[in-house]
Amino acid sequence: MTTINLLLICGGGSAEHDVSLLSANFFEASLTDNKEINLLRVELDKNGHYHDQQGNLCELTNKREIRYENQAKAPWPVDYAIPCIHGFPGETGDIQSYFNLIQLPYFGCESEASRNCFNKITAKMWFSALGIPNTPYIFLNELNDSAIQQTAAALSEWGSVFVKAASQGSSVGCYKVDDAAQIKQVLTDAFSFAPSVVVEKTIVARELEVAVYEYQGEVIATLPGEIICASNTFYTFEEKYNASSKATTNVVAKNLSEDVIEAIRGYAIKAFKGMKLRHLSRIDFFLTEENEILLNEINTFPGSTPISMFPKMLQNHGENFTDYLVENIKSQL
Repeated sequence: MTTINLLLICGGGSAEHDVSLLSANFFEASLTDNKEINLLRVELDKNGHYHDQQGNLCELTNKREIRYENQAKAPWPVDYAIPCIHGFPGETGDIQSYFNLIQLPYFGCESEASRNCFNKITAKMWFSALGIPNTPYIFLNELNDSAIQQTAAALSEWGSVFVKAASQGSSVGCYKVDDAAQIKQVLTDAFSFAPSVVVEKTIVARELEVAVYEYQGEVIATLPGEIICASNTFYTFEEKYNASSKATTNVVAKNLSEDVIEAIRGYAIKAFKGMKLRHLSRIDFFLTEENEILLNEINTFPGSTPISMFPKMLQNHGENFTDYLVENIKSQL
């Protein structure tokens, strides 16, 4: 039996560093008992340095091996990588570009698809180009008086807006604005996270999520799940990952018509295929009281913490996460 040397990379330089470690725990546990996988876990710190679980400094070389700073420790050849990194440099496509350069096969979306989904401006252009309805928005590329005026005009027209750093994780640099007096400070905060900002109309709606993944040659979209936040709040970074979160989740959303379910799943698969996604993504939608479906965002490496929706929805659909993971790994070797 051939053993696959699998490099599990976690951490990274974003605000989601610690969440990445929790997701890596799930991937590691899913592969622990598989005798075909020889797993090495390394953490990428916020300064761009790798170290293994014993604290040994190392690097991934262009020879596709982990080389240790302590040269007495032998290099470790890498057959395959899982970049379990939320935000930079994983969901931004940066680390995938390096994998492509050294011809190292890896799990997850490729570099261009990751980059297109991570940047909210690019993503919304893709959604519209594919004919998938999404939230009304404006783009801001500079923090100046014009940006403040445009945001104020959007707030006046829409009544409430979300201001989002364009190139950050889904809940990082994201602010709800209901009062024009907040605009200048909120824009300042959002621009501190990214060079461009998206201002979106606040949608009063149910928040639905679909796990979309490739398995045995098919692209599968699960039944929509639902995030239910406390009244008049949104799913902040803290609510998403804090154990004391008051938000609740339903792995299968309740009281949806078959027409709505099939429309959401259809849009999810259309986005997955149209944007050339690979292996896995979590695709999030809004559903208004008028049954209007709006694509909110795509997460190309969704969280896999104990309270994360993607693995729960995949398992509820009938898949074993380990089997699904190993199948995709083997298909590339």
